[in-house]
Amino acid sequence: MARSQRTSASAMWTLVLMVVAALTASARAQSTNTLDTSTFDQSFNVLYGADNQIERSMDGRAVSLSMTELTGSGFQSKDTYLFGQLSMKLKLVPGDAAGVVVCFYLHTMTENHDEFDFEFLGNKSGEPVILQTNIYANGNGGREERIFLWFDPAEKFHTYTVLWNHNQVVFYVDSVPIRVLRNTPQSQSFYPKVRPMYVFSSIWNGDDWATRGGLDKVNWTNAPFLAHYKDFKMNGCVYNGVDPSPDCVSPFYSDTWWSTHDELNAVELRKLEWVRSNYMIYDYCTDFTRYPMLATNFTECAAP
Repeated sequence: MARSQRTSASAMWTLVLMVVAALTASARAQSTNTLDTSTFDQSFNVLYGADNQIERSMDGRAVSLSMTELTGSGFQSKDTYLFGQLSMKLKLVPGDAAGVVVCFYLHTMTENHDEFDFEFLGNKSGEPVILQTNIYANGNGGREERIFLWFDPAEKFHTYTVLWNHNQVVFYVDSVPIRVLRNTPQSQSFYPKVRPMYVFSSIWNGDDWATRGGLDKVNWTNAPFLAHYKDFKMNGCVYNGVDPSPDCVSPFYSDTWWSTHDELNAVELRKLEWVRSNYMIYDYCTDFTRYPMLATNFTECAAP
């Protein structure tokens, strides 16, 4: 091949690679919604509550939800996500918040729904706040875990994250993993992986169950109760209406939540063990009183 021909061929291959790279980047941009600096109104719609119960900051990047004796309040993402790393910062209700439940969760909004829950169960003043997590798949739940938080979540903002891909679901508090569901042969029948989910947050009256099994009721003289949210980071695959969404299952998907989170690393495993050894107060996988046939009913509990 003559030198001029080699040069021309090389230039042609360079052009082809540039076009492929551009198309790949475009496809990723369409299937990924990374809103690290998004405003509340860009990402969410008000779900319920009076206008004066949902107060936005001046820059629109933070919001406060309130609960009164009449109603709570909540919001819902505009997009649905099939896998992603979805997080926000919360500052909870201070003082006596018995019976008050603050939630951050993902939900499919289908009859046989999938769901990932962070539920903060308010307590009397001075008592530790309980964080309950739960997972539903195909309408089946009852997978509660409860921990005490190792800090006061009403003093300042902390980051709460659900990481969800084909390999695992991880609940994080700040950078600390507190719960993991691995997609293993034992758990795969209970592993949510085909239904896109909306992101929700809410504050509501749960005093029939939330604090000491419903013994402590809401003290309405402290109303309105306020929970604060900011830094909405919806880094996930936006569902495109095709089932299953090809953009969300591509082996070439390169976002870090997809490609670098096959399993917890050694540091994360130590943090997870620290939480479960020191702060866990309830695990459905060990509740044989509630579930006598636990090993048969919940095969994911036997996962390694």
